[in-house]
Amino acid sequence: MTALAKITSKGQTTIPQEIRAALKVTPGDLIAWEIAPDGSATVRRVQPLDLEYLKAVQGTLSEWSCAEDEAAYREL
Repeated sequence: MTALAKITSKGQTTIPQEIRAALKVTPGDLIAWEIAPDGSATVRRVQPLDLEYLKAVQGTLSEWSCAEDEAAYREL
């Protein structure tokens, strides 16, 4: 599916209705833009992070926070 949209002088655009429907996005939803090495762009719907949940989980991961782990997983 291809749809055209104009960019305003402020860098804003309207996402065409058929694209919003395909992405299942509504006002207030988050979208992520990804740029490929060839310069093409893709956009996808993303879910907001539950920061409270992530902070709670972070406290349970202390066994992974040693210097040996940092060295072993540095290149990932």
